[in-house]
Amino acid sequence: MTVGVAPPVSIDAGAPPRRRARRRQTLAGLAFLSPALVLFIVFIAGPFAFAIFLSFHSWDLLTPREYVGLENFRQLFSDPLLPKAMLNTFLFALASVVTHVFGALLLALAVNRPMNRFVSYFTRSAVFFPYLLSWAAVALLWKYVLDPSFGLVAYYLDKIGIDAPNWFVDPSWSLPAIIGIDFWYTIGFTFVIMLAGLQTVPAELVEAARTDGANRWQVFWHVTVPMMSPVLFFAVIITFIGAFQIFDPIQIITKGGPDDATMTIVMYLYQTGFQAFQIGYASAIAILVFVVIMAVTGLQFLVARKWVYER
Repeated sequence: MTVGVAPPVSIDAGAPPRRRARRRQTLAGLAFLSPALVLFIVFIAGPFAFAIFLSFHSWDLLTPREYVGLENFRQLFSDPLLPKAMLNTFLFALASVVTHVFGALLLALAVNRPMNRFVSYFTRSAVFFPYLLSWAAVALLWKYVLDPSFGLVAYYLDKIGIDAPNWFVDPSWSLPAIIGIDFWYTIGFTFVIMLAGLQTVPAELVEAARTDGANRWQVFWHVTVPMMSPVLFFAVIITFIGAFQIFDPIQIITKGGPDDATMTIVMYLYQTGFQAFQIGYASAIAILVFVVIMAVTGLQFLVARKWVYER
């Protein structure tokens, strides 16, 4: 008598149909997620882990790495330039958050009012258009516009009898000039966020408040702002994170000067790592930047519980 060999049985053969369907959905989800996951590991998680590794070493890119333990982190507390760079960064981030949130909200309120469709579309496009340009082009443009000798601003100030300051040479004007350039360039992104938030405010709540006798200010403060509080919170978070990492215009225009007046933490990180070739110490600064951003963001989430209205 010949004994036959039983055919292989699939693992899912005896599983209930619902379990098999769930497994297929999980595999399909992982398949769709895998490209983004690979990119995250290669460009974010991998470099971050390598930066942590390098922060415990001394390395100049030319000689072999040398393990130094916590020496790079101890150097953070004795570095005379680091507090100045951190202070400049916080000043820039605070000014950026305040000007972007309030400026974008005012622009969104102005555009959201009933007006000619062509004027509305033109205004929205004009505000958002600079954000489509590259930082290099914007920085070079404003470096020319604010030039004290032949710039457009100096020309028109001279017409009204005012001497234009030397924006990028005078330490008292250099950081405000960078703040103004950043505002002109990035306000369009925050403006779009605010405009989208305004359009989510329920019209029936506004009409009910007006029916009860509320004026425009009362409607704005007691209806629009609470309904927009999640959008405002998102704008504050995104603006702070972006401003804390400002680098491009400073590198192109001032390179951290004059007298370190525009030296931000990322600019200092770049100079430490790629000009002084102190890769280990630069990695420690990068870890510090990450910790500060996470700490401030976490604090904002804690404070948000008191003013962000969740529908």
